[in-house]
Amino acid sequence: MEITNLRRHIENGGLKESFTFLYGDSEKSFTYQKNRYDEALFKFSRHFPLRKDVHIYSAPGRTEIGGNHTDHQNGAVLAGAVNLDAVGIVAFHSEGIVRIASKGFETIEVSINDLSDDKKGQGSESIVRGILTKFIQNGVGIGGFDMYCTSNVLKGGGISSSAAFEILICTVINCRYNNAKENPYELAKIGWYAENKYFGKKCGLLDQTVSSYGGLVGISFSNPETPIAEQIYYDFEKSGYSICLTDTKSSHENLTDEYAAIRDEMNQIASFFGCDVLSKVNEAEFYGRIKGLRKEYGDRAVLRSIHFFDETKRAKEETEALKRNDIKRFLALVNESGDSSWKLLQNNYCTKTPENQEIPLAITLSKKVLGNDGAVRVHGGGFAGTIQAFVPIHKVDEYTETMEKVFGEGSVYVLRIRPVGGIEIV
Repeated sequence: MEITNLRRHIENGGLKESFTFLYGDSEKSFTYQKNRYDEALFKFSRHFPLRKDVHIYSAPGRTEIGGNHTDHQNGAVLAGAVNLDAVGIVAFHSEGIVRIASKGFETIEVSINDLSDDKKGQGSESIVRGILTKFIQNGVGIGGFDMYCTSNVLKGGGISSSAAFEILICTVINCRYNNAKENPYELAKIGWYAENKYFGKKCGLLDQTVSSYGGLVGISFSNPETPIAEQIYYDFEKSGYSICLTDTKSSHENLTDEYAAIRDEMNQIASFFGCDVLSKVNEAEFYGRIKGLRKEYGDRAVLRSIHFFDETKRAKEETEALKRNDIKRFLALVNESGDSSWKLLQNNYCTKTPENQEIPLAITLSKKVLGNDGAVRVHGGGFAGTIQAFVPIHKVDEYTETMEKVFGEGSVYVLRIRPVGGIEIV
């Protein structure tokens, strides 16, 4: 659509149905999205003044609901796409170049004819190179495009801003140059390939899979190359609960070794049994050998492994609870997950700086508000960052006020599950 007409169309409420579908039906949300999209269109025209006809694409961030630190051991996870997303204003051309501008970053340019390996590891540019490379390897004939990208996916909050960006680019290419032939799982693998092979971050398929599928997704990683993903249709709001994410404003700096230690210790226990991951270890045999495991690897590694065995079963049970509409059992399982992460996995604060315990404080304050109704747990990798709570709708205002008094204005995000993954809006 011509950009001036599109801005007028949005101002007159032309995308209200789409905004309601993606972000919710409140007037506040509609006004925010209308202004957000108009600003993105304006900035696109500033960056690329010669482009007049544009398309709009969107891909969501994701929230981990069950399965804390289970994916890297080929366990099970329950996660959901959320109403925070990366949005791309796109104009296509035949110049053989992909240009992407975004707020606060230099415009990147990638030539489709120069995707050489020596340019890996260069931030967002590397991700784009990896995605283009994989599509070309898959036999897709790609053309050029200019994009302005805006994202409200919280960075460092465990919602995976990188996966949203990757699935956004994948969706643009798949819709325009591939007749939307690739299914969500194949797009997730393309995003994963770019992040692992070009950007250089070793990650599983969880984030990309959820962003690509949309909705609630129960995933088994028993075969990590072909995980089994099942979409679950459940409306938390109809059950009387909101998903609230609190950003404790704690820093993720210098935590790489903390995250690595969880995986390393679980892998050490697995190696004792001749396995590469815990999902391949016989649980009964594990419990029968705890005395030797303690001596060889220490108590923390044993406790973290117990967390894995319990948590991967819990994630599957959470999925089943939602499928049979048993919200009470689901909330009980979420609380069990939170307790296990705190006591067994031990990722609620960093032992190097024990005076900083933002996550335990946020969870404790949450429980004060929730009482016996609702659930709370650490969110994502842990040690710093965010917590997730299922809050009765009538308590959301009280919960927000309580948390923001401590962690600052705007620290609470009231999320909803977004029903779709990467899509073309216009």
